[in-house]
Amino acid sequence: MTTTTIQTNPIKIFNQELAIDAYLAQPTEAGSFPGVVVIQEIFGVNAHIRDVTERFAKAGYIAIAPAIYQRLAPGFEVGYTDADVKLGRVYKEQTKADELLGDIQAAIAYLKALPNIQPNNIGCIGFCFGGHVAYLAATLPDIKATASFYGAAIPTWCPGGGEPTLNRTPTIQGTLYGFFGTADPSIPPDHVDAIEAALQQNAIPHRIFRYDGAQHGFFCDQRASYHPTYAAEAWQEVQTLFSSTLK
Repeated sequence: MTTTTIQTNPIKIFNQELAIDAYLAQPTEAGSFPGVVVIQEIFGVNAHIRDVTERFAKAGYIAIAPAIYQRLAPGFEVGYTDADVKLGRVYKEQTKADELLGDIQAAIAYLKALPNIQPNNIGCIGFCFGGHVAYLAATLPDIKATASFYGAAIPTWCPGGGEPTLNRTPTIQGTLYGFFGTADPSIPPDHVDAIEAALQQNAIPHRIFRYDGAQHGFFCDQRASYHPTYAAEAWQEVQTLFSSTLK
């Protein structure tokens, strides 16, 4: 379904004693709706992430974007300058997988407590570092579908250390779609191949999309790397994924 009227609110969610800033968008009409957790880039819950969250609400979902840098930099929100990239990466390197998963689980718990949610129909989507975190979040039992956009280092690294995130592939709970640009300097083609192979070997329902010549951040209309054609195509695939698994 689609809707033209939505409601948006900055909210707080709680992971034990930690109060986490989040952005909530939902349809205003009566009914019950699937949920989507939107996971930020390294730049915080900025205008782009809020826009994506609102786009989901207009498509008939209740969407929530938690601030995954809450422990390190409450209220962090920047743009896309070189200095912003450098600072965002500093915070990324200080995150830990267990804390990130706990915060995402807190966002899921908030959604499941809403009166207009379909509690068994929740997915997640993430971009940039959030694409990596979305791959982690796909292992949570409540997540039925995941869209991971250009998450770097999935085969080689995990936030906080330990075995790379790719090794958690056997515990992915639902369907996963991965979106990558072939000209992304931060994600070598063999990394995309390794992700696809791991999903195949573990019989995880999936599709991997490779966009010829697309660079990192091609979905974001606020970045120089924005590719409107590929962004539109990818958004349609995301709608197909979520409409087939969450509705």
